[in-house]
Amino acid sequence: MGYYIKVEPDVKVYVEDLNEEGRNTIVFLHGWPGSHKLFEYQFNILPKMGYRCIGIDQRGFGESDKPCRGYDYDRLADDVRRVVEVLNLKNFTLLGHSTGGAIAIRYMSRYDNDKVSKLVLCAAAAPSLVQRSYFPHGLQKQAVIDIIKGTYNDRPKMLQDFGDIFFYKHITESFSNWFFQLGLQAAGWATAEVANTWLGEESLFSDLGKINVQTLILHGIHDQVCLFALAKAQKQIIKNSRIIPFTDSGHGLFYDEKEKFNEELTKFIEQ
Repeated sequence: MGYYIKVEPDVKVYVEDLNEEGRNTIVFLHGWPGSHKLFEYQFNILPKMGYRCIGIDQRGFGESDKPCRGYDYDRLADDVRRVVEVLNLKNFTLLGHSTGGAIAIRYMSRYDNDKVSKLVLCAAAAPSLVQRSYFPHGLQKQAVIDIIKGTYNDRPKMLQDFGDIFFYKHITESFSNWFFQLGLQAAGWATAEVANTWLGEESLFSDLGKINVQTLILHGIHDQVCLFALAKAQKQIIKNSRIIPFTDSGHGLFYDEKEKFNEELTKFIEQ
């Protein structure tokens, strides 16, 4: 079932809610510049196993409204909170991929881990996507600046280039086109504004230290977007966390090794 939830008086986000009677609820936060549809190969399987799967399209992306403002981590976490409140969710697993992982971390910090029983970070863009004077493990800032320039000058080309480094395993041309269309569904201004958030002074070091639920870190060792060193930093800071390297995956580990991804996710939830 798909529906819209109002997160501000003039902004609604799209929510895909599968198997509402499921015994365990998983809230999926997608990465940039996609939508909840990135998790198609989880939604195909997990509801049949008894899980309730809720995918939220972030504002500016997918089928959600596309305002010109509100793309910082605080506001994006507040949008998630509004969905949690409207659906009266409790004791759910929060799963975030890439920028969705950063939003999940900010949610945990901003709302004191409320309602969340377990956290799953997948190729998460944290504690900082880009290198900083105190954190040398991210991307060069120029790489993000180039993404922003490409968004404003030739967004289709930027998206195609990004798709070329997203997966580690070979994907068909048809799948590549599908992934490309997900990126085009986003608003150009939202695509650029979220990328600007990566460059800002806002990082997630202190947020990671406030997480107090069991946390599973899934990360492809060949990730060219969120380098594997980020996963190691997350493991070091989050107290009750465990990291599982995906040895045959890039940034899109939920598809590169989808069977392993689904297996590790469900095993973690059932523990």
